[in-house]
Amino acid sequence: MSTVELTKDNFDEIVSGNGFVLIDFWASWCGPCRQFAPVFEAASERHQDLVFAKVDTEAQQELAAAFEIRSIPTLMIVRDNVAVFAQPGALPEAALEDVIGQARKLDMDEVRKSVAAAAAEQK
Repeated sequence: MSTVELTKDNFDEIVSGNGFVLIDFWASWCGPCRQFAPVFEAASERHQDLVFAKVDTEAQQELAAAFEIRSIPTLMIVRDNVAVFAQPGALPEAALEDVIGQARKLDMDEVRKSVAAAAAEQK
């Protein structure tokens, strides 16, 4: 499966409509982003059951700002509408595979409980 381009117009539809989305925040002028792109593409071919999406931070500045992206590339993983991973930097292939594996193993009921507990503490 090839990657999907995320924009502020299709973001909610794609992220809400899929249980597991990997998002690469990038820009064309960014050297590390260009290095990470083939690694991200190759992973999308290996994990065709997952959605791989890219956000061009230059074209989608509102989206990048909404997620407080300060450094690119930044990889984010959203499962069941919960961001379960976000890290700046170009990951090597083995590290990306490890992160995907860990995200697959997450007990989303436990994740939702901890998110709710953290939100309750902030009130």
